[in-house]
Amino acid sequence: MSEAPDPEEMLDRAGFDADTSVLTRRQAEVLALRERGVAQATIADRLGTSRANVSSIEASARENVRKARETVAFAEALHAPVRVVVEAGTDLYDVPSRVYDACDEAGVKVNHAAPELMKRVSDEAGDAVEDRAVREDLLIGVTADGEVTVRKSAEASRG
Repeated sequence: MSEAPDPEEMLDRAGFDADTSVLTRRQAEVLALRERGVAQATIADRLGTSRANVSSIEASARENVRKARETVAFAEALHAPVRVVVEAGTDLYDVPSRVYDACDEAGVKVNHAAPELMKRVSDEAGDAVEDRAVREDLLIGVTADGEVTVRKSAEASRG
């Protein structure tokens, strides 16, 4: 890459506001540049710091983003009018009918056909689903507008 893009311009275009973000301005700058393929060493030179410091800033920023996503998923699960507990040991192929039945009872339409729903559950559950087997308890929420949330939950059976 010949010249690194201007991080200030990138943040302004993306609507970054440090007062409302879980990221510091420096974390946002580093992420913006890294997402554009700028090397950590180049960013370090530009910011007048070490590559190791840029690496640390990037790692903290990505962890903050992960935590923010988890917080949003938690809030959506709390708000969802439909909550389906899927116990460890359940066959993934049985999940759609359980979700559809719960949604029918609540008068909520799911925005996914069965194959899409299984993929969404598998993708969002990560290592809690292996092949067709649910390995950890999951809590599947469906919002009033049909969006699906999936959370690993050792406490799911109490929810």
